[in-house]
Amino acid sequence: MDFINRPTEETAADLLGVKLIHETKDITYTGYIVETEAYIGKHDQAAHSYNGKNTKSVQSLYCEGGTIYAHSMHKQLLINFVMQVEGEPQGVLIRAVEPEDGIEQMAINRNGRTGIELTNGPGKFTQAMNISKSLDGTKLNAGCLKIDTINRKFPKDIDLSARIGVPNKGEWTEKPLRFTVAGHPYISKARKRDSIPCEETWK
Repeated sequence: MDFINRPTEETAADLLGVKLIHETKDITYTGYIVETEAYIGKHDQAAHSYNGKNTKSVQSLYCEGGTIYAHSMHKQLLINFVMQVEGEPQGVLIRAVEPEDGIEQMAINRNGRTGIELTNGPGKFTQAMNISKSLDGTKLNAGCLKIDTINRKFPKDIDLSARIGVPNKGEWTEKPLRFTVAGHPYISKARKRDSIPCEETWK
């Protein structure tokens, strides 16, 4: 997948259905990405790089596309894929996945939670898949965190909406930069009455 030569929004949509793989010493976790958010760099008021902010905590965002940017928020670990050329700090936040392999261990990692509560949020799936902040600044597919764009799924439909948790950011609060597999039960803040079985959301 090209993380450099196309618009970040386009890649954010194309990541839906891609298989996410985390290999640990004891187990390999996999799941399919069902929700992403695009962050469009220095002029995006909701981005960590807004106005060119470049502190130690966000340096990974300034790396070449395909780098992993991992950061903590409210004691949760969030994983982003960096986009664009080095020095152009754009990224895609992975917000939710449909779990596949390692589900029993995911439930243990999530303190007994099961079903959609396993991975229906950006901090939930990183906890479920035992992903650590040590991945910050490393390259996707070069280590234990990988994506599979061959054995992937394709959404029947994609919904666009405003990003979650970015109030008071001017026009950027309402920009449709959140991409979800339409009707998928594992997307964050999904309403049960709007959800359909997982298999019906894919082509």
